[in-house]
Amino acid sequence: MVKLEGKVAVITGGGKGIGAAITRELARNGVKVVVNYNKSREAADQLIAEIKENGGEGIAVQADVSTQEEANKLIAAAVEQYGRLDILVNNAGITRDRTFKKLSNEDWNEVINVNLNSVYYTTAAALPYITESDAGRIINISSIIGQAGGFGQTNYSAAKAGMIGFTKSLALELAKTGVTVNAICPGFIETDMLAEVPDNIREQIKAKIPARRFGHADEIARGVLYLCQDGEYITGQQLNINGGLYM
Repeated sequence: MVKLEGKVAVITGGGKGIGAAITRELARNGVKVVVNYNKSREAADQLIAEIKENGGEGIAVQADVSTQEEANKLIAAAVEQYGRLDILVNNAGITRDRTFKKLSNEDWNEVINVNLNSVYYTTAAALPYITESDAGRIINISSIIGQAGGFGQTNYSAAKAGMIGFTKSLALELAKTGVTVNAICPGFIETDMLAEVPDNIREQIKAKIPARRFGHADEIARGVLYLCQDGEYITGQQLNINGGLYM
C-alpha cells in the first residue's frame, strides 16, 4: 500500500460532481489537492473551504484545459504551490448530445477539445514531475459510452474511447518508470448531468442495469483511491464501475 500523505494531485473538472467526490476522497487520505475548474468558481472555492475545515490542504485553479496554454498554467500553478506533482486525474468533460445528422462542427470540436485534447495537454505538462514521484499515477475518467457507444453521442463516445486508447499506449511507455496509467469507466452516475435526463428515460436506463440502480460519485472516487493507493501493479486497465451494465 502506498502512503498518500503529502502527495499532490491535480484533478481537472474537480469542483463538481464526480470530480468533487474524487477531490474529497483524496484529501481525506492526506493528499494535497489542486482543484481545476473552468466556470464553476463558486463550487470550487466552497470545496476547498470544506477540505481546509476538515484539516486537509488544497487550492483551486481556474484553467480551460481544452487549450494547451491553460493546461500548462494549471500544472505550473500546482508545482509552484507544492513543489511536486504525483497524481493527475483527467476528469474534465462535457456533453453536446445530438444525432449525427444534427451534429455541428462546433458540437464535435468542443467535446473533443474538452474531453480528449485536454488529456494530452495536461499529461504532457505534468509528466516531467510525475515521473519523479515514487508513486506516479495518471488516471483518466473515461465512460461506459466510450466502450459501448451511445445514441446521439458520436462526439462524446469518440472522445471517451480515445481516452482508453491513450491510456493503454501511455501505460506501455511508462511501465518501466513505475508510473501507472489507468482509465476508470463509470456507468450512469447520479450527477447534474444525469439529473437533466427526463424521468421516463431514467427509468428505462435503470431497468437495463443489473444492479437496478444508478451509481454514486463517491463510488468512482473510491476507485481512484484504490488505483492510487493499491495499484502499483495495475496499469493500462479499464476499471468498470457500472453496476454490470457493460461487462
